Amino acid sequence: MSGPDPTPAAWSPLVISVAPTGARRSKADHPALPMEIAEIAAAAAACRDAGAAMLHLHVRDRDGAHLLDAEAYRETTAAIRSLVGEDLIVQVTSEAAGRYRPDEQIAVIRETRPEAVSIALKEIIPSPEWETPAAELLADLHRDQVMVQYIVFSTQGITRFHDLRRRGIVPGDRHFLLFVLGRYSMGQTSVPDDLLPYLAVHDRRDDWALCAFGPRESACTLAAAALGGHARVGFENNLMRSDGEVADSNADLVSQLCAGAALMGRPVADAALAREGLSEGPSGRTRRAAGRPAG
Repeated sequence: MSGPDPTPAAWSPLVISVAPTGARRSKADHPALPMEIAEIAAAAAACRDAGAAMLHLHVRDRDGAHLLDAEAYRETTAAIRSLVGEDLIVQVTSEAAGRYRPDEQIAVIRETRPEAVSIALKEIIPSPEWETPAAELLADLHRDQVMVQYIVFSTQGITRFHDLRRRGIVPGDRHFLLFVLGRYSMGQTSVPDDLLPYLAVHDRRDDWALCAFGPRESACTLAAAALGGHARVGFENNLMRSDGEVADSNADLVSQLCAGAALMGRPVADAALAREGLSEGPSGRTRRAAGRPAG
C-alpha cells in the first residue's frame, strides 16, 4: 500500500535556470566557458540533459565582449533549438554591462521578440523619464505573452518593483523575479542568509528565483528550493562545486542542484512544466507549450 504523497502541495516543481556565459568572464577564467554559438548550443543541450529548464542567454561580439544584438540572439537561439527543440526556455538578457543605454536595451528586446527575457529594472528605468518607454515595452511583452523575469539587486529593488507594479508600469497579475545575492565584484561570495532580507520584503504574490556568487552558490540555491523559490546556476556567477573543486562544466552545476533537490524531495521541472508553472493562465504564459516529458 502506498502512503501519502510526501511532497508539500505548495512545492511546485523547481525551475532550474542556467547562465552558462554571462557578460564578463572568458576562457581565461574557465576553458569550458561557452562563448561561440556552437559552444553555447552544446552547453545548452548538456544542461538540458542534466535537468535545466531554462537557459539565460548572453552572446559575445568578435572580440569576446558582451553584446546586445537581435540577429546574434536569433542565430544562437536557432542553434540551441536545433539541438534541444522546445526542451529549454531560452531567456535572452537585456543586461547593459556598462555598454548599453536604456533605449538600446528596449530596442534589442523589441527586435529580438524572444520567448523570455530578463530585465533589470534599475537599468531599464534608471530615472523617472524612462518609466513611460519602459511601460510601453512591458505592456507589449505582456500582450505578446513573453515571459519576463525582473531582476532586483536589493530589498530596495523589491520595494521599487512593488511600486512599479502598483502604478501599472509593470503590467499583469503574476510575475517572476530574480533576487541577486550580491554584486558583480571581485571575490564576491554569497551565503544563504543573504536571501532572508529579500523574503522579508517580498509579498510572496509573485514567483521568485535567486542567483548567487561563489562556492556557496549551491547552498544558496538549495535554500531557495527549500523555501519554495526557484534557482539559477552557471559560470556567469560561479565556477566552483560545493566541495570546493572547480566544476567541469555548467551541466556539472545543474546536476549538483538536481541532486540536492532530490534529497529534499522537491521535484524538478522540465521546460514544459516551467512554462505552465510560471504562467498567468491555465494554458501557460508563452506561446510555446511543447516540452520534453516530465521525469
